[in-house]
Amino acid sequence: MTGRGQSIVLIGFMGAGKSSTGKALARRTGLPRFDTDEIVSIRFGLAIAEIFARFGEEKFRDAESEALGQLSDAAPAIIVTGGGIVLRPENVRRLQELGSVVSLEADEETLFRRILRRATRPLLQTEDPRATMVELLRVREPLYREAADVRVDTSLLTHDEVADAILKSLEKL
Repeated sequence: MTGRGQSIVLIGFMGAGKSSTGKALARRTGLPRFDTDEIVSIRFGLAIAEIFARFGEEKFRDAESEALGQLSDAAPAIIVTGGGIVLRPENVRRLQELGSVVSLEADEETLFRRILRRATRPLLQTEDPRATMVELLRVREPLYREAADVRVDTSLLTHDEVADAILKSLEKL
């Protein structure tokens, strides 16, 4: 793992708890937190759903890759990513350069229940959100597993418990 940064990089499907866990990790470690979705949203001056609606997924993915490229691997940080960041191999390489990659996972039912709490998920604005979620998960799960140094199941844990599990797992690397 030479040449890798010291950041903790969170990846995983929507609803896995990346944003909340990222905040918990930042509190525990004192490290700054960077969220690629927030960076893109600020750049456009729009919510993520609005970016998708106005410019499409490809333009969002380009901006996401650009935001990722701007993050420094020199200073440790907590880096929270969007669920689709692993769709581009160059993004996965960059995530791994930044530090230890942690995949947050949850069972399908838990993910769907959590996702329903927020009606702003642009990729699930379909006739059958559940079927869409299952298909997206089928495509992305292997990418998360392949990219990750550590995997944590968040299904039955609080955000603080997930943060603790991540820190314990990273001590063993």
